[in-house]
Amino acid sequence: MRIVSLVPSLTEAVALSAPGALAGATDWCTHPTGLDVARIGGTKNPKVPLITALAPDLVIANEEENRAPDLDALRAAGLEVLVTEVRTLPQAFDELARVLTACGVVARPRWLDEAEAAWDAVPAPAARRTAVVPVWRRPWMVLGRDTFAGDLLSRLGVDHLYAENPERYPRVPLDELRAAAPELVVLPDEPYRFTADDGPDAFPGLPCALVGGRHLTWYGPSLAEAAAVLPRELRAAGRRQHRAT
Repeated sequence: MRIVSLVPSLTEAVALSAPGALAGATDWCTHPTGLDVARIGGTKNPKVPLITALAPDLVIANEEENRAPDLDALRAAGLEVLVTEVRTLPQAFDELARVLTACGVVARPRWLDEAEAAWDAVPAPAARRTAVVPVWRRPWMVLGRDTFAGDLLSRLGVDHLYAENPERYPRVPLDELRAAAPELVVLPDEPYRFTADDGPDAFPGLPCALVGGRHLTWYGPSLAEAAAVLPRELRAAGRRQHRAT
């Protein structure tokens, strides 16, 4: 079976579970490292003619990551497109199983069992904290309603303040984010690459947690690591507080 993946998380999952099945992946598909497949553009601007030329049996996509017009163009070219929806951790596990089955994987991969077990073993939070979770700067955008990352954080005792916003990734002015008075600011390194020098400076006096975007937003083999890595990164926030100047 020949597969083209338009989603980094799913690329990693298929590459590890069905070696040799991937014919193409996006430029943003960085895992597993050394993946040698045709690159078909970005998640938001895939090269439809190139994908069609690869003659895949299946294209795997995501309703948030990929644009409907691109998926419609692939279907119009006669390709089968499987579209996932992932907004919670249980949904992620269900969709991963569905994708792998569609890709011809017969035996359930060990990494999927390990990821489920890792999250089942996460203890109930002893305390809860409020947070804002920027995902972009210039303009500032944060996690809103019904996001996979928000669900993971909630399981770790972090309640982000825009979870009831009508938009999933609302634009919020910086002064409003500060005025919301979060107890914590969570800064992932993707899609915007927040770093110790770019992000905490906007929130003087607030604890800032720098977290790996792959662990916070990817649903795939990285989930097993995320159950241990994210709590450590969140705990480290108390030691990373930018001073006002």
